[in-house]
Amino acid sequence: MTIADYLPILMMLVVGALFGGVSMFVSKFLAPRRPTRTKLEPYECGIVADKEPPERFPVRFYMVAMLFILFDIEIVFMYPWAVAYGRLGVFGFVEMAVFLLILLGAYAYIWREGVLDWAPRRALLVGSRSASEPDAAHEAEKAA
Repeated sequence: MTIADYLPILMMLVVGALFGGVSMFVSKFLAPRRPTRTKLEPYECGIVADKEPPERFPVRFYMVAMLFILFDIEIVFMYPWAVAYGRLGVFGFVEMAVFLLILLGAYAYIWREGVLDWAPRRALLVGSRSASEPDAAHEAEKAA
């Protein structure tokens, strides 16, 4: 391959960069600017925020998001395999079966660990108690 073979790719990169730059320049200098208090407030999913959220998003939320991306990438790898399936023969089938078994094992692990459960977790440690469940001895002392 010569450098001339890469010219269309280079042209596409230049056109894309120019389009992005020109779009930002035009919107910066031609867009009307009338900021109001309502326009400057954060907007999320059509819900007007009355107050700050009481707590941050739990890590479990981000774990599910990462798992979603991971399993989407699985589909991206399966598409070219499906296109070339006829030429790959038994070797391609075995390789994809191994790939899917590994992913199925990962899915079973995250399911077993409860990553996909959205319910709040309770303390499972022996001898631990939550603030909403005082023990009976403490209640008896308070009553006496």
